[in-house]
Amino acid sequence: LYGEYQEHQGGSGRREATRLLTERQIKKHGNHHHSHGRTRHVHGRHSHSHQHADHIRQKTRFQPNMENEAADEQMAENEFTSMRKMRSYSKCRDCIARVQRFLVTRLGEDWIFLVLLGITMALVSWTMDYASAKSLQAYKWIYRELKGNIPLQYLAWVSYPLMFILFSSLFCHLVSPQAIGSGIPELKTILRGVVLKEYLTLKAFIAKVIGLTAALGSGMPVGKEGPFVHIASICAAVLSRFMSFFSGVYQNPYCYTDILTVGCAVGVGCCFGTPLGGVLFSIEVTSTYFAVRNYWRGYFAATFSAFIFRVFSVFNKDAVTITALFRTNFRMDFPFDLQELPAFAIIGIVCGFLGAFFVYLNRQVVLFMRRPNAMTRFLIKHRLIFPATVTLVIATLTFPPGFGQFMAGELMPRECINSLFDNFTWTKISGSPSPAGLGRSAVWLHPDVSVFIILLLFFIMKVCTC
Repeated sequence: LYGEYQEHQGGSGRREATRLLTERQIKKHGNHHHSHGRTRHVHGRHSHSHQHADHIRQKTRFQPNMENEAADEQMAENEFTSMRKMRSYSKCRDCIARVQRFLVTRLGEDWIFLVLLGITMALVSWTMDYASAKSLQAYKWIYRELKGNIPLQYLAWVSYPLMFILFSSLFCHLVSPQAIGSGIPELKTILRGVVLKEYLTLKAFIAKVIGLTAALGSGMPVGKEGPFVHIASICAAVLSRFMSFFSGVYQNPYCYTDILTVGCAVGVGCCFGTPLGGVLFSIEVTSTYFAVRNYWRGYFAATFSAFIFRVFSVFNKDAVTITALFRTNFRMDFPFDLQELPAFAIIGIVCGFLGAFFVYLNRQVVLFMRRPNAMTRFLIKHRLIFPATVTLVIATLTFPPGFGQFMAGELMPRECINSLFDNFTWTKISGSPSPAGLGRSAVWLHPDVSVFIILLLFFIMKVCTC
């Protein structure tokens, strides 16, 4: 048996099996010969025939031992072969797992996360626009149904936005006070490394979405850009926590900052349909440090979100096809004269100074509201009085049969923007009966007041209310 194993032995594993079997055979043969010698010494007086029979019996008993040893040899070879197959299988499995982990971590997870973020924010933006549009339609319907009864019209015109604004304020205060305000200053603080609790949680997301939807549906001149940046950042943070169950990459604090930066870009992109504007805004928010790797992340997520947002509008038949959010009908063959270029430059310079002046006024108002005095303590104690007072004043000033007829108060915020992009020369038709086909733009014309006075009053009103 030992010779046969030496002829067929191959690798180190088989040599080890041969050594073990050889030691086992030597032990068995040694014990067998020792007991046989003792038997011959005790029974030495027996005949040769007895010795021959004893030899035959020993030979017969030795054959099953050889068969058992052959079975042990076969079992050892099978075990070694199975171990080698298992080792090679585990190596292949580990190699495949490493490749899959590398691809998912370096390529797949970013794409999956950005696509999910874009789809989620597009769906949230479209849902909020749809709900607020239906609310504004109900607002206008109630006002038209009460036509001819001025006191009831005024009551409906004032009470409808008041109800929505109070609900929005109360809901945010009870569910998540961190959702109050635009959220951009707090987001800048978080991106600079300060930990603010409860600002990027699911509770704040729900309070912000419902509160902003109610505020937009009230008809008040409020926008959704600032709050929507906060909403997108919350959505990115919550989605990153969900993705952390599948990968530890999203538990890295540096990755968390990149996620919030991408959320800022997506918030502006799906709000106005401007991916480039979203990326530029994300750079503005993270003015201290902006990683270059966030350029393509922010642009891809914002583009995907803006595209899905416009697709939802087409499905809902709000638009015929995918176009700009605020579309114009200016002539493309002759858009402007050369002498108009200095006027455009002057408008840009004046708007820049007005923007800086608006920021200064807003800062003074905020500092005054935070200054400890009797009025601020009273407003902090009774939080609903301030939004109710502001809503009541704005609704009274924009009441169409009243002072609102001098500032197009009948139009809702989005309708105002769309009508201002209409291609009509108001100076030629001002002071005369409105021609047919003006549509909503007819509210900008008054028989006794110049259109420039109406535009100036509208401008002052919007600056003060914002």
